[in-house]
Amino acid sequence: MRIFLTGCAGFIGAKTAELLLEQGHEVIGVDNLNDAYDPTLKRWRLSQLEGKPNFRFQQVDISEWEPTRQVFETHMPYDAVVNLAARAGVRQSVQNPWVYVAANTTGALNLLELCRQHGIRKYVLASTSSLYANSERPFREDMPTDRPLSPYASSKKGAETMCYTYHHLYGLDITVLRYFTVYGPAGRPDMSIFRFIRWIAEGEPIQVFGDGLQERDFTYVDDIARGTIAALKPLGYEIINLGGDRPVSLKWIIETIEQLVGKRAVWQTQPMHPADVQATWADITKARTLLGWAPQVSVEEGLRRSVEWYLSNRDWAKEVVLP
Repeated sequence: MRIFLTGCAGFIGAKTAELLLEQGHEVIGVDNLNDAYDPTLKRWRLSQLEGKPNFRFQQVDISEWEPTRQVFETHMPYDAVVNLAARAGVRQSVQNPWVYVAANTTGALNLLELCRQHGIRKYVLASTSSLYANSERPFREDMPTDRPLSPYASSKKGAETMCYTYHHLYGLDITVLRYFTVYGPAGRPDMSIFRFIRWIAEGEPIQVFGDGLQERDFTYVDDIARGTIAALKPLGYEIINLGGDRPVSLKWIIETIEQLVGKRAVWQTQPMHPADVQATWADITKARTLLGWAPQVSVEEGLRRSVEWYLSNRDWAKEVVLP
Protein backbone atom coordinates (compact mmCIF):
# COMPACT_ATOMS: atom_id res chain seq x y z
CA MET A 1 0.00 0.00 0.00
CA ARG A 2 0.89 3.65 -0.33
CA ILE A 3 0.25 5.45 2.96
CA PHE A 4 0.10 9.15 3.78
CA LEU A 5 1.35 9.14 7.39
CA THR A 6 1.26 12.26 9.53
CA GLY A 7 3.38 12.73 12.63
CA CYS A 8 6.09 10.48 11.22
CA ALA A 9 8.80 11.95 13.47
CA GLY A 10 6.63 11.49 16.53
CA PHE A 11 6.97 8.64 18.97
CA ILE A 12 4.16 6.45 17.62
CA GLY A 13 4.41 7.73 14.06
CA ALA A 14 8.08 6.83 13.64
CA LYS A 15 7.53 3.28 14.88
CA THR A 16 4.46 2.88 12.65
CA ALA A 17 6.46 4.11 9.65
CA GLU A 18 9.26 1.66 10.47
CA LEU A 19 6.88 -1.32 10.59
CA LEU A 20 5.04 -0.25 7.43
CA LEU A 21 8.35 -0.02 5.56
CA GLU A 22 9.46 -3.42 6.90
CA GLN A 23 6.22 -4.87 5.49
CA GLY A 24 7.00 -3.46 2.04
CA HIS A 25 4.59 -0.53 2.01
CA GLU A 26 5.40 2.93 0.70
CA VAL A 27 5.21 5.79 3.21
CA ILE A 28 4.84 9.48 2.50
CA GLY A 29 5.64 10.87 5.94
CA VAL A 30 4.90 14.39 7.09
CA ASP A 31 5.65 16.19 10.34
CA ASN A 32 6.02 19.82 11.35
CA LEU A 33 8.91 19.03 13.74
CA ASN A 34 7.52 21.50 16.28
CA ASP A 35 9.09 22.28 19.63
CA ALA A 36 6.25 21.02 21.84
CA TYR A 37 9.09 18.96 23.30
CA ASP A 38 12.80 18.87 22.50
CA PRO A 39 13.09 18.33 18.70
CA THR A 40 16.34 16.40 19.27
CA LEU A 41 14.26 13.24 19.78
CA LYS A 42 12.18 13.92 16.66
CA ARG A 43 15.29 14.41 14.54
CA TRP A 44 16.79 11.19 15.94
CA ARG A 45 13.65 9.20 15.09
CA LEU A 46 13.52 10.73 11.62
CA SER A 47 17.18 9.87 11.04
CA GLN A 48 16.31 6.19 11.56
CA LEU A 49 13.81 6.41 8.66
CA GLU A 50 15.52 8.65 6.15
CA GLY A 51 17.37 6.78 3.44
CA LYS A 52 15.10 3.75 3.66
CA PRO A 53 13.57 2.66 0.35
CA ASN A 54 9.93 3.69 -0.09
CA PHE A 55 10.10 6.49 2.49
CA ARG A 56 9.74 10.16 1.63
CA PHE A 57 9.53 13.00 4.13
CA GLN A 58 7.87 16.40 3.85
CA GLN A 59 7.79 19.02 6.59
CA VAL A 60 4.31 20.49 6.91
CA ASP A 61 1.82 21.52 9.60
CA ILE A 62 -1.48 19.74 8.96
CA SER A 63 -3.42 22.49 10.72
CA GLU A 64 -2.55 24.76 7.76
CA TRP A 65 -4.83 23.97 4.83
CA GLU A 66 -2.95 25.22 1.79
CA PRO A 67 0.54 23.83 2.57
CA THR A 68 -1.04 20.50 3.55
CA ARG A 69 -3.09 20.37 0.35
CA GLN A 70 -0.02 21.03 -1.79
CA VAL A 71 2.07 18.32 -0.14
CA PHE A 72 -0.85 15.88 -0.17
CA GLU A 73 -1.59 16.34 -3.88
CA THR A 74 2.08 16.26 -4.90
CA HIS A 75 2.52 12.64 -3.79
CA MET A 76 -0.87 11.14 -4.69
CA PRO A 77 -2.43 8.61 -5.00
CA TYR A 78 -2.76 6.90 -1.61
CA ASP A 79 -4.44 3.76 -0.37
CA ALA A 80 -4.97 5.26 3.08
CA VAL A 81 -4.31 8.20 5.38
CA VAL A 82 -3.00 7.47 8.87
CA ASN A 83 -3.27 10.60 11.00
CA LEU A 84 -0.89 10.34 13.96
CA ALA A 85 0.07 14.02 14.03
CA ALA A 86 -1.11 15.63 17.24
CA ARG A 87 -0.34 17.92 20.09
CA ALA A 88 -0.28 15.54 23.02
CA GLY A 89 -0.10 16.12 26.74
CA VAL A 90 -2.92 16.69 29.19
CA ARG A 91 -1.31 19.29 31.46
CA GLN A 92 0.26 21.34 28.66
CA SER A 93 -3.10 21.63 26.91
CA VAL A 94 -4.48 23.57 29.87
CA GLN A 95 -1.86 26.26 29.23
CA ASN A 96 -2.45 26.63 25.49
CA PRO A 97 -5.72 25.05 24.31
CA TRP A 98 -5.72 26.88 20.97
CA VAL A 99 -2.74 25.00 19.54
CA TYR A 100 -4.39 21.70 20.55
CA VAL A 101 -7.60 22.51 18.69
CA ALA A 102 -5.58 23.59 15.65
CA ALA A 103 -3.41 20.46 15.47
CA ASN A 104 -5.84 17.83 16.70
CA THR A 105 -9.23 18.99 15.46
CA THR A 106 -8.56 21.29 12.49
CA GLY A 107 -5.69 19.08 11.33
CA ALA A 108 -7.94 16.02 11.38
CA LEU A 109 -10.61 17.92 9.43
CA ASN A 110 -8.13 19.07 6.77
CA LEU A 111 -7.09 15.48 6.09
CA LEU A 112 -10.68 14.25 6.05
CA GLU A 113 -11.54 16.88 3.48
CA LEU A 114 -8.57 15.91 1.30
CA CYS A 115 -9.69 12.29 1.47
CA ARG A 116 -13.17 13.34 0.39
CA GLN A 117 -11.93 15.48 -2.46
CA HIS A 118 -9.60 12.82 -3.86
CA GLY A 119 -11.58 9.66 -3.25
CA ILE A 120 -9.30 8.11 -0.62
CA ARG A 121 -11.52 5.69 1.25
CA LYS A 122 -9.50 4.68 4.32
CA TYR A 123 -8.63 6.98 7.23
CA VAL A 124 -7.12 6.00 10.58
CA LEU A 125 -7.16 8.51 13.45
CA ALA A 126 -5.09 8.36 16.62
CA SER A 127 -7.27 9.26 19.59
CA THR A 128 -6.83 8.88 23.33
CA SER A 129 -7.92 7.08 26.47
CA SER A 130 -8.12 10.53 28.09
CA LEU A 131 -11.66 10.77 26.72
CA TYR A 132 -12.87 8.28 29.31
CA ALA A 133 -11.94 10.67 32.15
CA ASN A 134 -12.73 8.96 35.48
CA SER A 135 -15.23 6.43 34.13
CA GLU A 136 -15.67 3.01 35.69
CA ARG A 137 -12.96 0.61 34.59
CA PRO A 138 -12.28 -1.16 32.33
CA PHE A 139 -13.01 1.45 29.68
CA ARG A 140 -15.25 0.26 26.84
CA GLU A 141 -15.66 2.09 23.56
CA ASP A 142 -19.42 2.48 24.05
CA MET A 143 -19.01 4.42 27.31
CA PRO A 144 -19.98 8.13 27.32
CA THR A 145 -17.04 10.42 26.51
CA ASP A 146 -18.80 13.78 26.65
CA ARG A 147 -17.14 15.09 29.83
CA PRO A 148 -13.44 15.45 28.94
CA LEU A 149 -11.18 16.81 31.68
CA SER A 150 -8.66 18.65 29.49
CA PRO A 151 -8.48 20.66 26.26
CA TYR A 152 -6.35 17.82 24.86
CA ALA A 153 -9.15 15.30 25.38
CA SER A 154 -11.71 17.80 24.05
CA SER A 155 -9.69 18.37 20.88
CA LYS A 156 -9.53 14.63 20.25
CA LYS A 157 -13.25 14.28 20.88
CA GLY A 158 -13.78 16.95 18.23
CA ALA A 159 -11.67 14.97 15.77
CA GLU A 160 -13.57 11.76 16.51
CA THR A 161 -16.97 13.35 15.92
CA MET A 162 -15.77 14.96 12.68
CA CYS A 163 -14.61 11.52 11.54
CA TYR A 164 -18.08 10.12 12.09
CA THR A 165 -19.61 13.02 10.16
CA TYR A 166 -17.39 12.31 7.16
CA HIS A 167 -18.18 8.61 7.36
CA HIS A 168 -21.90 9.37 7.48
CA LEU A 169 -21.92 11.99 4.72
CA TYR A 170 -19.32 10.64 2.32
CA GLY A 171 -18.89 6.95 3.15
CA LEU A 172 -15.27 7.15 4.27
CA ASP A 173 -14.03 4.00 6.00
CA ILE A 174 -12.67 5.31 9.29
CA THR A 175 -11.05 3.61 12.25
CA VAL A 176 -10.51 5.65 15.41
CA LEU A 177 -7.93 4.20 17.78
CA ARG A 178 -7.91 5.20 21.43
CA TYR A 179 -4.35 4.71 22.66
CA PHE A 180 -3.54 4.00 26.31
CA THR A 181 -0.34 5.53 27.81
CA VAL A 182 2.20 4.59 25.17
CA TYR A 183 5.83 4.10 26.23
CA GLY A 184 9.05 2.62 24.90
CA PRO A 185 12.50 3.50 23.52
CA ALA A 186 12.87 7.10 22.29
CA GLY A 187 9.60 7.97 24.01
CA ARG A 188 8.23 11.43 24.63
CA PRO A 189 10.23 13.34 27.26
CA ASP A 190 7.05 14.80 28.75
CA MET A 191 5.84 11.30 29.62
CA SER A 192 6.57 9.65 32.95
CA ILE A 193 8.62 6.65 31.74
CA PHE A 194 11.26 8.69 29.87
CA ARG A 195 11.48 11.14 32.74
CA PHE A 196 11.73 8.51 35.48
CA ILE A 197 14.46 6.60 33.62
CA ARG A 198 16.42 9.78 32.98
CA TRP A 199 16.11 11.13 36.52
CA ILE A 200 16.96 7.82 38.20
CA ALA A 201 19.88 7.07 35.86
CA GLU A 202 21.33 10.54 36.36
CA GLY A 203 20.75 10.62 40.13
CA GLU A 204 18.26 13.49 39.97
CA PRO A 205 15.10 13.73 42.10
CA ILE A 206 12.00 12.41 40.35
CA GLN A 207 8.85 14.51 40.20
CA VAL A 208 5.68 12.59 41.02
CA PHE A 209 2.20 14.09 40.82
CA GLY A 210 0.09 12.65 43.62
CA ASP A 211 1.04 9.68 45.78
CA GLY A 212 2.22 7.43 42.94
CA LEU A 213 -0.62 4.97 43.47
CA GLN A 214 -2.51 6.17 40.40
CA GLU A 215 -2.62 3.45 37.76
CA ARG A 216 -2.06 3.52 34.01
CA ASP A 217 -2.62 0.88 31.35
CA PHE A 218 0.86 1.24 29.84
CA THR A 219 1.12 0.03 26.24
CA TYR A 220 4.41 -0.67 24.45
CA VAL A 221 4.98 1.38 21.29
CA ASP A 222 5.58 -1.61 18.99
CA ASP A 223 2.24 -3.09 20.03
CA ILE A 224 0.53 0.24 19.32
CA ALA A 225 2.15 0.45 15.88
CA ARG A 226 1.04 -3.10 15.05
CA GLY A 227 -2.51 -2.26 16.04
CA THR A 228 -2.45 0.92 13.99
CA ILE A 229 -1.41 -0.99 10.88
CA ALA A 230 -4.02 -3.69 11.55
CA ALA A 231 -6.64 -0.93 11.60
CA LEU A 232 -6.05 -0.27 7.88
CA LYS A 233 -8.49 -3.07 7.06
CA PRO A 234 -12.03 -2.10 5.93
CA LEU A 235 -14.27 -1.70 8.99
CA GLY A 236 -16.83 0.96 8.11
CA TYR A 237 -16.67 3.22 11.15
CA GLU A 238 -15.22 1.86 14.38
CA ILE A 239 -13.71 3.18 17.60
CA ILE A 240 -11.22 0.69 19.06
CA ASN A 241 -9.15 0.71 22.25
CA LEU A 242 -5.48 -0.24 22.06
CA GLY A 243 -4.17 -0.85 25.56
CA GLY A 244 -1.92 -3.14 27.54
CA ASP A 245 -4.87 -4.61 29.48
CA ARG A 246 -2.77 -4.65 32.66
CA PRO A 247 -2.85 -1.46 34.74
CA VAL A 248 0.09 -0.85 37.07
CA SER A 249 0.83 1.98 39.51
CA LEU A 250 3.43 4.66 38.96
CA LYS A 251 5.04 3.48 42.20
CA TRP A 252 5.47 0.00 40.69
CA ILE A 253 6.94 1.53 37.53
CA ILE A 254 9.45 3.55 39.56
CA GLU A 255 10.49 0.53 41.64
CA THR A 256 10.99 -1.57 38.49
CA ILE A 257 13.13 1.13 36.86
CA GLU A 258 15.19 1.35 40.07
CA GLN A 259 15.97 -2.36 39.75
CA LEU A 260 16.86 -2.07 36.05
CA VAL A 261 19.10 0.97 36.49
CA GLY A 262 20.57 -0.14 39.81
CA LYS A 263 19.85 3.13 41.59
CA ARG A 264 17.27 4.34 44.09
CA ALA A 265 14.92 7.17 43.25
CA VAL A 266 14.57 10.29 45.36
CA TRP A 267 10.93 11.38 45.28
CA GLN A 268 9.65 14.93 45.01
CA THR A 269 5.85 14.89 45.15
CA GLN A 270 3.42 17.47 43.87
CA PRO A 271 -0.39 17.57 44.09
CA MET A 272 -2.38 15.70 41.44
CA HIS A 273 -3.22 17.95 38.48
CA PRO A 274 -6.99 18.49 38.06
CA ALA A 275 -6.73 17.41 34.41
CA ASP A 276 -5.18 14.05 35.36
CA VAL A 277 -7.25 10.91 35.83
CA GLN A 278 -6.76 8.50 38.72
CA ALA A 279 -6.64 5.26 36.73
CA THR A 280 -6.99 3.81 33.23
CA TRP A 281 -7.66 0.32 31.93
CA ALA A 282 -8.60 -0.65 28.39
CA ASP A 283 -11.20 -3.23 27.51
CA ILE A 284 -9.58 -4.59 24.34
CA THR A 285 -12.32 -7.02 23.32
CA LYS A 286 -13.00 -5.10 20.09
CA ALA A 287 -9.31 -5.00 19.19
CA ARG A 288 -9.06 -8.76 19.62
CA THR A 289 -12.25 -9.40 17.65
CA LEU A 290 -11.99 -6.87 14.81
CA LEU A 291 -8.22 -6.56 14.41
CA GLY A 292 -6.94 -9.87 15.76
CA TRP A 293 -4.74 -7.71 18.00
CA ALA A 294 -3.47 -8.15 21.51
CA PRO A 295 -0.42 -6.71 23.28
CA GLN A 296 2.68 -8.88 23.01
CA VAL A 297 5.27 -6.99 25.07
CA SER A 298 4.92 -7.14 28.86
CA VAL A 299 5.49 -4.04 30.96
CA GLU A 300 8.60 -5.67 32.46
CA GLU A 301 10.09 -6.35 29.03
CA GLY A 302 9.05 -2.95 27.68
CA LEU A 303 10.71 -1.17 30.60
CA ARG A 304 13.85 -3.25 30.14
CA ARG A 305 14.05 -2.21 26.46
CA SER A 306 13.37 1.41 27.36
CA VAL A 307 16.14 1.52 29.95
CA GLU A 308 18.51 -0.25 27.57
CA TRP A 309 17.78 2.33 24.85
CA TYR A 310 18.39 5.22 27.24
CA LEU A 311 21.69 3.84 28.48
CA SER A 312 22.82 3.14 24.89
CA ASN A 313 21.98 6.71 23.85
CA ARG A 314 22.84 8.34 27.14
CA ASP A 315 25.48 10.71 25.73
CA TRP A 316 22.78 12.81 24.04
CA ALA A 317 19.57 11.56 25.68
CA LYS A 318 20.65 12.95 29.06
CA GLU A 319 20.78 16.40 27.46
CA VAL A 320 17.22 16.29 26.12
CA VAL A 321 15.28 19.19 27.60
CA LEU A 322 12.42 17.97 29.77
CA PRO A 323 9.21 20.05 29.46
